[in-house]
Amino acid sequence: MEEQKIVQRNLALQREWYGEPLGDRVRRLVVAYDISQAQLADVLGISAPMLSQVMSGRRAKIGNPSVLARMVMLERRVLTPGVAAGEKSAIDEALVQVRDSRPKVSMDTLPVDEGRAEQTALNRLRDLAVAEELSGAADLLAGRYPALADLLRRAAEES
Repeated sequence: MEEQKIVQRNLALQREWYGEPLGDRVRRLVVAYDISQAQLADVLGISAPMLSQVMSGRRAKIGNPSVLARMVMLERRVLTPGVAAGEKSAIDEALVQVRDSRPKVSMDTLPVDEGRAEQTALNRLRDLAVAEELSGAADLLAGRYPALADLLRRAAEES
């Protein structure tokens, strides 16, 4: 019974941290690339047993940020025309490129707190320009890009 509670807790943590259980994400990749879990583990740079533990909820997280970055790379490449069409050569090329990648992971490459994205953008704009510059840029953009102009105005008002 205790192990079941741990698994449920871990799956809840995965939903919080990754948006959904990692098992769901992994299964979609296995289907999309038509590979085994062991092959996917190799591409991600994680052991097959570790991937199995993460998928089942016996482990809550992927400890290596580069492994998570490779998973995101694979998820994004599913949308490329050749992979989406199921072309074996495109799939094989995507898998090799991701496996051989050495992603650099930082706060700029992986979202840390998506809920704060707008506040982060406002803060960054304030770091880049003074209120007068932000207001001027908003005036220039207002006609064609009202949403961007609004963001610039809000950044200017709070600086």
